[in-house]
Amino acid sequence: MSFEVVSVYTLLVGDAGGPPTVSVHTTADDAWRALDAEVRRRCRMRPRPRRRMDAEAATRLADAWRAGEPDSRFWNVAVHRLPVPLPEIARSAVPASR
Repeated sequence: MSFEVVSVYTLLVGDAGGPPTVSVHTTADDAWRALDAEVRRRCRMRPRPRRRMDAEAATRLADAWRAGEPDSRFWNVAVHRLPVPLPEIARSAVPASR
């Protein structure tokens, strides 16, 4: 069986006031967009207009949110490389022995 390696991104956002939010994303852009949306939701800010996500802007916003209560608020975006097994679809022909 052969393997293909895929990347996934996990987002973890939480504070002492409730359970953390954990989500899995297929692209880094989706993960940064989700971080931006989650921090805006927690701060009761209006959502960002649809456009290309800037990871640095999301990081600044999340860091500013965390700075309000640094001992109880946290966030993390992490990349994971996962091996995915690929089934063998067709085998090469094996000559029959006579």
